Amino acid sequence: RIADFQEVLGEPTVALSKLRELCFSGIPFDGGLRCLCWKILLNYLPLEKALWSSLLKKQRDLYSQFLKEMIIQPGIAKANLGVSREDVTLEDHPLNPNPDSRWNTYFKDNEVLLQIDKDVRRLYPDMAFFQRPTDYPCLLILDPQNEFETLRRRVEQTTLKSQTVARNRSGVTNVSSPLKSTASSLSEYQVLPNGCEAHWEVVERILFIYAKLNPGIAYVQGMNEIVGPLYYTFATDPNSEWKEHAEADTFFCFTNLMAEIRDNFIKSLDDSQCGITYKMEKVYSTLKEKDVELYLKLQEQNIKPQFFAFRWLTLLLSQEFLLPDVIRIWDSLFADDKRFDFLLLVCCAMLTLIRDQLLEGDFTLNMRLLQDYPISDVHLILKKAKELQDSK
Repeated sequence: RIADFQEVLGEPTVALSKLRELCFSGIPFDGGLRCLCWKILLNYLPLEKALWSSLLKKQRDLYSQFLKEMIIQPGIAKANLGVSREDVTLEDHPLNPNPDSRWNTYFKDNEVLLQIDKDVRRLYPDMAFFQRPTDYPCLLILDPQNEFETLRRRVEQTTLKSQTVARNRSGVTNVSSPLKSTASSLSEYQVLPNGCEAHWEVVERILFIYAKLNPGIAYVQGMNEIVGPLYYTFATDPNSEWKEHAEADTFFCFTNLMAEIRDNFIKSLDDSQCGITYKMEKVYSTLKEKDVELYLKLQEQNIKPQFFAFRWLTLLLSQEFLLPDVIRIWDSLFADDKRFDFLLLVCCAMLTLIRDQLLEGDFTLNMRLLQDYPISDVHLILKKAKELQDSK
Protein backbone atom coordinates (compact mmCIF):
# COMPACT_ATOMS: atom_id res chain seq x y z
CA ARG A 1 0.00 0.00 0.00
CA ILE A 2 2.80 2.39 0.81
CA ALA A 3 4.28 1.73 -2.63
CA ASP A 4 0.90 2.58 -4.23
CA PHE A 5 0.86 5.92 -2.41
CA GLN A 6 4.47 6.65 -3.30
CA GLU A 7 3.74 5.95 -6.94
CA VAL A 8 0.79 8.38 -7.09
CA LEU A 9 2.64 11.04 -5.09
CA GLY A 10 5.79 10.55 -7.16
CA GLU A 11 4.20 11.83 -10.38
CA PRO A 12 4.93 15.46 -11.40
CA THR A 13 1.17 16.07 -11.24
CA VAL A 14 -0.74 14.10 -8.61
CA ALA A 15 -3.74 12.23 -10.06
CA LEU A 16 -6.41 13.37 -7.61
CA SER A 17 -8.96 10.66 -8.37
CA LYS A 18 -6.36 7.91 -7.80
CA LEU A 19 -5.20 9.60 -4.61
CA ARG A 20 -8.77 9.90 -3.32
CA GLU A 21 -9.37 6.23 -3.98
CA LEU A 22 -6.26 5.21 -2.05
CA CYS A 23 -6.90 7.60 0.85
CA PHE A 24 -10.51 6.50 1.16
CA SER A 25 -9.36 3.10 2.44
CA GLY A 26 -7.04 4.68 5.03
CA ILE A 27 -3.65 6.36 4.74
CA PRO A 28 -0.53 4.77 6.25
CA PHE A 29 1.25 6.91 8.86
CA ASP A 30 4.67 5.90 7.52
CA GLY A 31 6.93 8.51 6.00
CA GLY A 32 4.52 11.35 6.68
CA LEU A 33 2.13 10.10 3.98
CA ARG A 34 -1.00 11.08 5.85
CA CYS A 35 0.14 14.67 6.43
CA LEU A 36 1.00 15.08 2.78
CA CYS A 37 -2.24 13.51 1.53
CA TRP A 38 -4.40 15.61 3.86
CA LYS A 39 -2.70 18.77 2.65
CA ILE A 40 -3.57 17.84 -0.95
CA LEU A 41 -7.13 16.67 -0.13
CA LEU A 42 -7.82 19.90 1.78
CA ASN A 43 -6.65 22.00 -1.19
CA TYR A 44 -3.66 23.42 0.63
CA LEU A 45 -1.12 21.91 -1.74
CA PRO A 46 -1.74 22.09 -5.50
CA LEU A 47 -1.58 18.96 -7.65
CA GLU A 48 1.54 20.21 -9.50
CA LYS A 49 4.46 19.25 -7.29
CA ALA A 50 6.76 21.87 -8.83
CA LEU A 51 4.64 24.58 -7.14
CA TRP A 52 4.84 23.14 -3.63
CA SER A 53 7.97 24.77 -2.23
CA SER A 54 7.14 28.31 -3.39
CA LEU A 55 3.53 28.02 -2.19
CA LEU A 56 4.58 26.70 1.23
CA LYS A 57 7.09 29.49 1.67
CA LYS A 58 4.50 32.10 0.71
CA GLN A 59 1.82 30.74 3.07
CA ARG A 60 4.17 30.29 6.00
CA ASP A 61 5.47 33.86 5.57
CA LEU A 62 1.87 35.07 5.47
CA TYR A 63 1.15 33.25 8.73
CA SER A 64 4.16 34.93 10.38
CA GLN A 65 2.69 38.22 9.25
CA PHE A 66 -0.63 37.33 10.96
CA LEU A 67 1.27 36.54 14.18
CA LYS A 68 3.03 39.91 14.06
CA GLU A 69 -0.12 41.90 13.42
CA MET A 70 -2.56 40.10 15.70
CA ILE A 71 -0.54 38.84 18.62
CA ILE A 72 2.79 40.68 18.72
CA GLN A 73 1.63 44.23 17.90
CA PRO A 74 -1.18 44.37 20.51
CA GLY A 75 1.19 42.65 22.96
CA ILE A 76 3.88 45.29 22.47
CA ALA A 77 1.37 48.10 22.78
CA LYS A 78 0.18 46.64 26.08
CA ALA A 79 3.69 46.08 27.44
CA ASN A 80 4.84 49.59 26.54
CA LEU A 81 1.94 51.11 28.34
CA GLY A 82 3.93 52.02 31.44
CA VAL A 83 7.03 53.15 29.55
CA SER A 84 6.06 55.03 26.44
CA ARG A 85 2.46 56.04 26.11
CA GLU A 86 2.39 56.75 22.40
CA ASP A 87 -0.45 54.27 21.81
CA VAL A 88 -2.64 55.86 24.46
CA THR A 89 -3.61 59.27 23.23
CA LEU A 90 -6.38 61.43 24.59
CA GLU A 91 -8.60 60.06 21.85
CA ASP A 92 -7.88 56.44 22.70
CA HIS A 93 -7.95 55.15 26.26
CA PRO A 94 -9.36 51.99 27.94
CA LEU A 95 -12.77 53.57 28.58
CA ASN A 96 -13.18 54.97 25.09
CA PRO A 97 -16.72 54.01 23.98
CA ASN A 98 -15.88 54.47 20.28
CA PRO A 99 -16.28 51.08 18.50
CA ASP A 100 -13.15 51.83 16.41
CA SER A 101 -11.03 52.27 19.52
CA ARG A 102 -8.06 49.90 19.67
CA TRP A 103 -8.85 49.31 23.33
CA ASN A 104 -12.38 48.34 22.49
CA THR A 105 -11.05 45.79 19.99
CA TYR A 106 -8.58 44.52 22.58
CA PHE A 107 -11.31 43.88 25.17
CA LYS A 108 -13.61 42.24 22.64
CA ASP A 109 -10.77 40.00 21.51
CA ASN A 110 -10.17 39.04 25.13
CA GLU A 111 -13.68 37.67 25.44
CA VAL A 112 -13.13 35.42 22.44
CA LEU A 113 -9.67 34.48 23.71
CA LEU A 114 -10.96 33.41 27.12
CA GLN A 115 -13.51 31.09 25.50
CA ILE A 116 -10.87 29.57 23.22
CA ASP A 117 -8.51 29.20 26.18
CA LYS A 118 -11.10 27.32 28.21
CA ASP A 119 -11.78 24.91 25.35
CA VAL A 120 -8.23 24.21 24.18
CA ARG A 121 -6.90 23.48 27.66
CA ARG A 122 -9.21 20.48 27.81
CA LEU A 123 -8.54 19.14 24.36
CA TYR A 124 -8.28 15.32 24.49
CA PRO A 125 -7.73 15.22 28.26
CA ASP A 126 -7.03 11.48 28.15
CA MET A 127 -3.90 12.13 26.05
CA ALA A 128 -0.77 13.81 27.32
CA PHE A 129 0.15 15.17 23.87
CA PHE A 130 -1.55 18.57 24.06
CA GLN A 131 -0.02 19.31 27.48
CA ARG A 132 3.50 18.49 26.33
CA PRO A 133 5.94 21.15 25.13
CA THR A 134 6.33 21.43 21.37
CA ASP A 135 9.77 20.81 19.83
CA TYR A 136 9.30 23.94 17.74
CA PRO A 137 8.08 26.78 19.97
CA CYS A 138 7.21 29.93 18.05
CA LEU A 139 10.43 31.94 18.28
CA LEU A 140 8.76 35.10 17.07
CA ILE A 141 6.65 35.09 20.19
CA LEU A 142 8.92 33.42 22.74
CA ASP A 143 12.03 35.47 22.00
CA PRO A 144 13.51 36.13 25.49
CA GLN A 145 14.20 39.75 24.43
CA ASN A 146 10.46 40.30 24.28
CA GLU A 147 8.70 41.99 27.09
CA PHE A 148 5.36 42.00 25.35
CA GLU A 149 2.21 40.23 26.40
CA THR A 150 1.74 36.73 24.95
CA LEU A 151 -1.69 35.10 24.69
CA ARG A 152 -0.98 33.03 27.79
CA ARG A 153 -0.10 36.11 29.80
CA ARG A 154 -3.04 37.93 28.36
CA VAL A 155 -5.39 35.22 29.61
CA GLU A 156 -3.76 35.24 33.05
CA GLN A 157 -4.15 39.01 33.29
CA THR A 158 -7.65 39.24 31.94
CA THR A 159 -10.19 39.34 34.68
CA LEU A 160 -13.03 40.28 32.39
CA LYS A 161 -15.97 38.06 33.05
CA SER A 162 -16.09 36.40 29.70
CA GLN A 163 -19.60 35.59 28.67
CA THR A 164 -19.72 31.97 27.74
CA VAL A 165 -19.91 31.44 24.04
CA ALA A 166 -21.07 27.88 24.55
CA ARG A 167 -24.01 28.36 22.27
CA ASN A 168 -25.95 25.28 23.18
CA ARG A 169 -27.99 25.09 20.04
CA SER A 170 -29.27 21.54 19.99
CA GLY A 171 -31.18 22.29 23.17
CA VAL A 172 -30.26 18.96 24.69
CA THR A 173 -26.63 18.17 24.79
CA ASN A 174 -23.49 20.21 24.97
CA VAL A 175 -21.22 20.25 21.99
CA SER A 176 -18.55 18.37 23.90
CA SER A 177 -19.35 14.94 25.23
CA PRO A 178 -19.18 14.77 29.01
CA LEU A 179 -18.63 11.04 28.85
CA LYS A 180 -15.45 11.25 26.86
CA SER A 181 -13.56 13.60 29.15
CA THR A 182 -11.76 12.73 32.34
CA ALA A 183 -12.29 14.36 35.67
CA SER A 184 -8.76 15.61 36.23
CA SER A 185 -8.62 19.19 37.41
CA LEU A 186 -7.55 21.20 34.42
CA SER A 187 -6.22 24.14 36.36
CA GLU A 188 -3.48 22.01 37.88
CA TYR A 189 -1.42 21.46 34.74
CA GLN A 190 2.19 22.35 35.29
CA VAL A 191 3.18 25.68 33.83
CA LEU A 192 6.00 25.21 31.35
CA PRO A 193 9.20 27.19 31.92
CA ASN A 194 9.84 30.36 29.92
CA GLY A 195 10.80 29.75 26.33
CA CYS A 196 8.61 26.61 26.12
CA GLU A 197 5.03 26.30 25.04
CA ALA A 198 2.59 23.41 25.10
CA HIS A 199 0.83 22.10 22.02
CA TRP A 200 -2.51 23.41 23.31
CA GLU A 201 -1.06 26.95 23.25
CA VAL A 202 -0.29 26.54 19.55
CA VAL A 203 -3.88 25.43 18.93
CA GLU A 204 -5.06 28.46 20.90
CA ARG A 205 -3.08 30.78 18.64
CA ILE A 206 -4.43 29.13 15.47
CA LEU A 207 -8.02 29.57 16.68
CA PHE A 208 -7.46 33.13 17.88
CA ILE A 209 -6.03 34.20 14.52
CA TYR A 210 -8.85 32.41 12.69
CA ALA A 211 -11.39 34.28 14.83
CA LYS A 212 -9.70 37.62 14.11
CA LEU A 213 -9.63 36.99 10.36
CA ASN A 214 -13.21 35.67 10.22
CA PRO A 215 -15.19 38.10 12.37
CA GLY A 216 -18.47 36.95 10.82
CA ILE A 217 -18.17 33.59 12.57
CA ALA A 218 -15.25 34.35 14.99
CA TYR A 219 -15.02 31.37 17.35
CA VAL A 220 -17.76 28.90 18.21
CA GLN A 221 -17.29 26.16 20.75
CA GLY A 222 -16.46 22.93 18.95
CA MET A 223 -13.98 24.43 16.48
CA ASN A 224 -11.26 23.30 18.89
CA GLU A 225 -12.38 19.71 18.23
CA ILE A 226 -11.89 20.24 14.48
CA VAL A 227 -8.46 21.83 14.70
CA GLY A 228 -7.18 19.30 17.30
CA PRO A 229 -6.85 16.19 15.06
CA LEU A 230 -5.42 18.27 12.19
CA TYR A 231 -2.75 19.81 14.38
CA TYR A 232 -1.96 16.49 16.08
CA THR A 233 -1.44 14.84 12.69
CA PHE A 234 0.87 17.58 11.40
CA ALA A 235 2.76 18.01 14.68
CA THR A 236 3.59 14.28 14.84
CA ASP A 237 4.78 14.10 11.22
CA PRO A 238 7.91 11.91 11.12
CA ASN A 239 9.45 14.36 8.64
CA SER A 240 10.90 17.18 10.74
CA GLU A 241 10.89 19.71 7.87
CA TRP A 242 7.10 19.45 7.76
CA LYS A 243 6.69 19.07 11.50
CA GLU A 244 8.49 22.35 12.13
CA HIS A 245 5.76 24.21 10.25
CA ALA A 246 2.82 22.32 11.76
CA GLU A 247 1.28 25.53 13.12
CA ALA A 248 1.09 27.46 9.84
CA ASP A 249 0.10 24.39 7.80
CA THR A 250 -2.63 23.48 10.30
CA PHE A 251 -3.97 27.04 10.20
CA PHE A 252 -4.44 27.01 6.41
CA CYS A 253 -5.83 23.45 6.27
CA PHE A 254 -8.23 24.30 9.10
CA THR A 255 -9.30 27.47 7.25
CA ASN A 256 -9.96 25.46 4.09
CA LEU A 257 -11.87 22.79 5.99
CA MET A 258 -13.92 25.43 7.82
CA ALA A 259 -14.79 27.03 4.46
CA GLU A 260 -16.60 23.77 3.68
CA ILE A 261 -18.24 23.10 7.04
CA ARG A 262 -18.56 26.56 8.60
CA ASP A 263 -22.29 26.71 7.79
CA ASN A 264 -22.78 24.04 10.47
CA PHE A 265 -21.48 26.54 13.03
CA ILE A 266 -23.60 29.51 11.94
CA LYS A 267 -26.84 29.55 13.86
CA SER A 268 -28.69 31.84 11.45
CA LEU A 269 -28.20 29.23 8.70
CA ASP A 270 -29.49 26.30 10.76
CA ASP A 271 -32.69 25.94 8.79
CA SER A 272 -31.36 26.79 5.34
CA GLN A 273 -30.36 24.26 2.68
CA CYS A 274 -26.73 24.49 3.71
CA GLY A 275 -27.38 24.51 7.46
CA ILE A 276 -27.11 21.78 10.05
CA THR A 277 -30.86 21.07 10.43
CA TYR A 278 -31.11 20.10 6.77
CA LYS A 279 -28.13 17.74 7.15
CA MET A 280 -29.54 16.14 10.30
CA GLU A 281 -32.82 15.50 8.53
CA LYS A 282 -30.86 14.00 5.64
CA VAL A 283 -29.44 11.41 8.07
CA TYR A 284 -33.01 10.34 8.88
CA SER A 285 -34.22 10.36 5.28
CA THR A 286 -31.23 8.19 4.32
CA LEU A 287 -31.98 5.87 7.24
CA LYS A 288 -35.60 5.65 6.11
CA GLU A 289 -34.39 4.44 2.68
CA LYS A 290 -31.99 1.88 4.14
CA ASP A 291 -33.86 0.61 7.22
CA VAL A 292 -37.45 1.74 7.49
CA GLU A 293 -38.17 -0.34 10.62
CA LEU A 294 -35.41 1.36 12.61
CA TYR A 295 -36.43 4.76 11.24
CA LEU A 296 -40.03 4.28 12.41
CA LYS A 297 -38.90 3.09 15.85
CA LEU A 298 -36.83 6.27 16.38
CA GLN A 299 -39.73 8.40 15.11
CA GLU A 300 -42.17 6.65 17.40
CA GLN A 301 -39.91 7.31 20.42
CA ASN A 302 -39.60 10.92 19.29
CA ILE A 303 -35.81 10.65 19.15
CA LYS A 304 -34.95 13.63 17.00
CA PRO A 305 -31.72 13.71 15.01
CA GLN A 306 -30.60 16.90 16.81
CA PHE A 307 -30.33 14.88 20.04
CA PHE A 308 -27.21 13.13 18.69
CA ALA A 309 -26.55 13.87 15.00
CA PHE A 310 -25.93 17.56 15.70
CA ARG A 311 -22.67 16.70 17.41
CA TRP A 312 -21.80 13.84 15.04
CA LEU A 313 -22.12 16.06 11.97
CA THR A 314 -20.84 19.39 13.28
CA LEU A 315 -17.68 17.93 14.78
CA LEU A 316 -17.10 15.30 12.04
CA LEU A 317 -17.39 12.55 14.70
CA SER A 318 -14.32 13.86 16.53
CA GLN A 319 -16.05 13.46 19.92
CA GLU A 320 -17.39 9.97 19.40
CA PHE A 321 -14.14 8.02 19.03
CA LEU A 322 -10.55 8.00 20.24
CA LEU A 323 -8.19 10.29 18.34
CA PRO A 324 -6.45 7.60 16.18
CA ASP A 325 -9.90 6.36 15.09
CA VAL A 326 -11.10 9.90 14.35
CA ILE A 327 -8.05 10.37 12.15
CA ARG A 328 -8.84 7.13 10.29
CA ILE A 329 -12.45 8.28 9.69
CA TRP A 330 -11.17 11.63 8.42
CA ASP A 331 -9.00 9.85 5.82
CA SER A 332 -12.26 8.68 4.23
CA LEU A 333 -14.14 11.94 4.76
CA PHE A 334 -11.42 14.10 3.21
CA ALA A 335 -11.11 11.67 0.30
CA ASP A 336 -14.85 11.86 -0.46
CA ASP A 337 -15.18 13.84 -3.67
CA LYS A 338 -18.73 14.91 -2.83
CA ARG A 339 -17.23 16.22 0.36
CA PHE A 340 -19.27 15.31 3.34
CA ASP A 341 -21.95 13.09 1.76
CA PHE A 342 -20.07 10.08 3.05
CA LEU A 343 -20.39 11.46 6.60
CA LEU A 344 -24.19 11.04 6.37
CA LEU A 345 -23.68 7.39 5.40
CA VAL A 346 -21.25 6.87 8.29
CA CYS A 347 -23.93 8.24 10.65
CA CYS A 348 -26.49 5.85 9.13
CA ALA A 349 -24.04 2.96 9.44
CA MET A 350 -23.58 3.82 13.13
CA LEU A 351 -27.35 3.61 13.60
CA THR A 352 -27.86 0.36 11.69
CA LEU A 353 -24.97 -1.37 13.50
CA ILE A 354 -26.80 -0.96 16.81
CA ARG A 355 -30.29 -1.50 15.35
CA ASP A 356 -31.10 -4.55 17.50
CA GLN A 357 -30.33 -2.66 20.71
CA LEU A 358 -32.27 0.39 19.46
CA LEU A 359 -35.30 -1.70 18.47
CA GLU A 360 -35.40 -3.28 21.94
CA GLY A 361 -34.55 -0.18 23.97
CA ASP A 362 -36.81 2.49 25.42
CA PHE A 363 -36.27 6.24 24.96
CA THR A 364 -33.81 6.62 27.86
CA LEU A 365 -31.73 3.61 26.94
CA ASN A 366 -31.59 4.60 23.28
CA MET A 367 -30.60 8.18 24.07
CA ARG A 368 -27.76 6.84 26.16
CA LEU A 369 -26.62 4.59 23.30
CA LEU A 370 -26.68 7.45 20.82
CA GLN A 371 -24.95 9.97 23.05
CA ASP A 372 -22.21 7.58 24.09
CA TYR A 373 -21.87 5.38 21.05
CA PRO A 374 -20.99 1.80 22.08
CA ILE A 375 -19.04 0.48 19.06
CA SER A 376 -15.40 1.44 18.95
CA ASP A 377 -14.38 -0.50 15.82
CA VAL A 378 -14.30 2.24 13.19
CA HIS A 379 -13.27 -0.18 10.44
CA LEU A 380 -16.55 -2.01 10.91
CA ILE A 381 -18.45 1.29 10.75
CA LEU A 382 -16.62 2.45 7.60
CA LYS A 383 -17.16 -0.93 5.93
CA LYS A 384 -20.89 -0.71 6.66
CA ALA A 385 -21.01 2.90 5.37
CA LYS A 386 -19.30 1.78 2.15
CA GLU A 387 -21.90 -1.00 1.74
CA LEU A 388 -24.67 1.59 2.15
CA GLN A 389 -22.94 3.79 -0.45
CA ASP A 390 -22.63 0.91 -2.94
CA SER A 391 -26.26 -0.14 -2.45
CA LYS A 392 -27.58 3.19 -3.76
